[in-house]
Amino acid sequence: QVQLVESGGGLVQAGDSLRLSCTASARTFSSYYMGWFRRAPGKEREFVARISWGGEDRYYADSVKGRFTISRDNAKTTVYLQMNSLKPEDTAVYYCATGRTRSEDGYDYPNWGQGTQVTVSS
Repeated sequence: QVQLVESGGGLVQAGDSLRLSCTASARTFSSYYMGWFRRAPGKEREFVARISWGGEDRYYADSVKGRFTISRDNAKTTVYLQMNSLKPEDTAVYYCATGRTRSEDGYDYPNWGQGTQVTVSS
């Protein structure tokens, strides 16, 4: 089983940037799709972004498109989420996840990190 550890969350003001990192334990990291999801208070978990094992296939939720960028470094078994122009509605716990399927559905990702809190003040 892949273990994932997120980092990089924090409290920022609207318009600021943050970069989240997620480091995986698996030596086979490069064979996995990686996804970022988030859960805001009182809301259901939602898809944010995903990236293929080679990095050439990236997909974003409409709510973050143009502001967030997902990337990965397979040599470091790490996936990143660069978040720019943050808004208060981006406040959530952000989770990374791994899976074998090209999907925006969290149920297709069997391995999850513990999450990192991102809070954006207005």
